[in-house]
Amino acid sequence: MEPIPEDWQRGLVIVAHPDDIEYGAAAAVAHWTDQGKDIRYVLVTSGEAGIAGLPPTQCAPLREEEERRSAAVVGVSSVEFLGYPDGRIEHGPQLRMDLARVIRQHRPEMVITMNHRETWGPGFLNSADHRAVGLAVLDAVADAANEWIFPELTKPPWTGVRWAAVNAMTGITHAVDVTDTVERAVASLCEHHAYLEALGSEPVVEQAARQIEMSTAAQAGFDAERAVGFELYVFGG
Repeated sequence: MEPIPEDWQRGLVIVAHPDDIEYGAAAAVAHWTDQGKDIRYVLVTSGEAGIAGLPPTQCAPLREEEERRSAAVVGVSSVEFLGYPDGRIEHGPQLRMDLARVIRQHRPEMVITMNHRETWGPGFLNSADHRAVGLAVLDAVADAANEWIFPELTKPPWTGVRWAAVNAMTGITHAVDVTDTVERAVASLCEHHAYLEALGSEPVVEQAARQIEMSTAAQAGFDAERAVGFELYVFGG
């Protein structure tokens, strides 16, 4: 297990929903912002279908605001929502083009996304939105570098992405030492208060602490008390 390369300055995190980052990668984000790195978030949906009993028109602005507060806890001030329909994202040219556009706009060296595989492990199905977005992010890194695939994009091609890191539970190849940022990761997830409160009767802070405990467990072969694991893809930037 190797450490994630850290000789970069600009990172872009692209996920499907508010809270996707906070359940796993936020501890790593806090570690990177502590180093002075410029990290930005792009959310493909506003998570408007995520709270039972709360209509999407009311849920979307609530969850967007929770995500902005959550991002601020780990040092991120740039949070963009693309407005795709929660639960109905489809992998295809439109999504790839929109993601290529934001990659060209933000010009990252490191792109971070989440599990694009069918499962989280045996018996645990991954959501359709996660699968579509995770795979489209990897495709869009290459699309953003190619001037001919989406010629309607106005920003010039960006060939500077050197890596894409997929926050997953299986297939992990690299990790980040987050021993010093676990508490902020818990605080960041707690900002999704309405969402977590709707999930069950367990107090929000206890839900958050339990989830972060699982997602920052020590990784075999990696010398750190607490770590976040990633599958690393290398690009030619």
